[in-house]
Amino acid sequence: MKVRQNLYIDRELSDALEALATRPGANKSRLVNDAVASWLARRATQEVDDLFKHRLDRLSREQRLIRRDLEVLIESLALFIRYQLMVTAPLPENDAAAIALGHQRFDQFIGQLGRQLATGKRTLGSDLDGKSGS
Repeated sequence: MKVRQNLYIDRELSDALEALATRPGANKSRLVNDAVASWLARRATQEVDDLFKHRLDRLSREQRLIRRDLEVLIESLALFIRYQLMVTAPLPENDAAAIALGHQRFDQFIGQLGRQLATGKRTLGSDLDGKSGS
């Protein structure tokens, strides 16, 4: 159902509307209806954008902080591994007991890492929920 409206618009807009309405298949009512619908749709989109803008900005900042922290962590781990490899003497190739002990310790390390990740327990810092670890 269409509703009749009496509107006042500037002369320049009226002249532009008149010029557009002279095209084949166009009329003033359809042009104004489409223009108002388009404007309202953009306005609604803008309102949604405004609602999410602050949240997206906050998430972007948090992501940058996480990326920075991860880079620090990776660089720290790489430096520690390099240092450890430089100061630790290599095992003799024929020392089967030492090699077996190394494999056993590595398996224990991986097991402990898996358990701590599964439970959320952290050795340093805080867990994923922001609570301090023990």
